[in-house]
Amino acid sequence: MENTKRLHRCCFTGHRPEKIGMSEEEIKQRLRLAIKDAINDGFTTFISGMARGVDMWAAEIVLDERKNNEQIKLICASPYKGFEKRWEISEKEKYNKILNEADFVKFVCEHYSKSCFQIRNCYMVDNSARVISAYCGISGGTKNTILYAQRKKVETVNVCNDKL
Repeated sequence: MENTKRLHRCCFTGHRPEKIGMSEEEIKQRLRLAIKDAINDGFTTFISGMARGVDMWAAEIVLDERKNNEQIKLICASPYKGFEKRWEISEKEKYNKILNEADFVKFVCEHYSKSCFQIRNCYMVDNSARVISAYCGISGGTKNTILYAQRKKVETVNVCNDKL
């Protein structure tokens, strides 16, 4: 049953806004196209890691798509409760609004640890059949998530370009 669900699940990974090297509007436009492609390919459930930038932009797009298609679902896979505590107020509000509108919220770890982000990323990949990324060639969590997905034979789509 879980493997069948996984076939219809897609997750996101990407750099923080200040590291992406493209405008927010351009990334959102590319994410929207990738999400629409995924929906056309039969994906109905999307998993966001809820980090600032790509993760939350993708979550907002999924929620927007859900307005026109009741089959679309959003899972928020936050690394731990309180993840957003040090963010600016506007980002905290956006984060909490998305959590409140999600179909399911999973706090992957009980509290912060050095490994909680990697654990969250593995959870998302392990429960997905496609990863939509916004990867622009920078080392870090996004690159690690894509490499993990490739090792696990999970399809990856990069909205920035084909760098890896």
